[in-house]
Amino acid sequence: MQILDGRKTSNDIKDEIALEVAARKKNGNKIPHLAAIIVGSDGASQTYVASKVKACQKVGFNSTLIDLPEDTTEEQLLHEIEILNKDTDIDGFIVQLPLPKHIDEQKILMLVNPDKDVDGFHPTNVGRMTLDLPCYLPATPFGIMELLERYQVETSGKNVVVLGRSHIVGRPMSILMSQKRKAGNATVTLAHSRTQNLAKITKNADIIIAAIGIPEFLKADMVKDGVTIIDVGITRVKDVTKKRGYRLAGDVDFEQVSKKAAFITPVPGGVGPMTIAMLLKNTLLASRHR
Repeated sequence: MQILDGRKTSNDIKDEIALEVAARKKNGNKIPHLAAIIVGSDGASQTYVASKVKACQKVGFNSTLIDLPEDTTEEQLLHEIEILNKDTDIDGFIVQLPLPKHIDEQKILMLVNPDKDVDGFHPTNVGRMTLDLPCYLPATPFGIMELLERYQVETSGKNVVVLGRSHIVGRPMSILMSQKRKAGNATVTLAHSRTQNLAKITKNADIIIAAIGIPEFLKADMVKDGVTIIDVGITRVKDVTKKRGYRLAGDVDFEQVSKKAAFITPVPGGVGPMTIAMLLKNTLLASRHR
């Protein structure tokens, strides 16, 4: 069993990006600039955005954080997005989700300039991804593809099961894995909460990408020997034995499933760090294009 180490791989990618940024500085070229908008005080979102700002500092990017109060109106947020759309120094920006309930997320994401949509959520980028055209891939699927490539996990002709059909992970992964690309050319099954005989399907899978949002959902008796496991989930599970009162669990029963797996991502330290690294890579791509 080999661990697909997202922390190490993400640091490798950041080092590669930092080298290019240093070369740009030396040549007097523009430094990539990533902006982030966060609305409200959700703890997980605040932590995640802080990690993005820290990552920007590590690779030498310029970064801007727009921290708005919980009661920000939809109109005020739309105005902030318009400003970033027009700012020629901003190469890419993200709107941290989730947004407060009084704001229409889809309306907000639709207004983001697709050329600056480094989260890869705008319909223009999603459509281009579907047609296998140049675009900004959603950061988490992009990170998973990068992990599979860098660890040389064979995907061509393999049976892949994606658990979960979210627009952020599940659907994009099912498309990317079926395309003609280095980490691709697979036969893909997209499973979800209404899928019948799920264990029968997962037992035939060579690769399982678990993004269903249920802690330790995938058990050892649901997979075959030699399977590759990509665990996207991360949930705080109550645990009185821990100092913090909880532990972080993925969608996979790591302790038991890892005994049967050829490759597996840990939680934490697997897919999570890759998401931020690929957000930086998308920003670098945006800067090159501009």
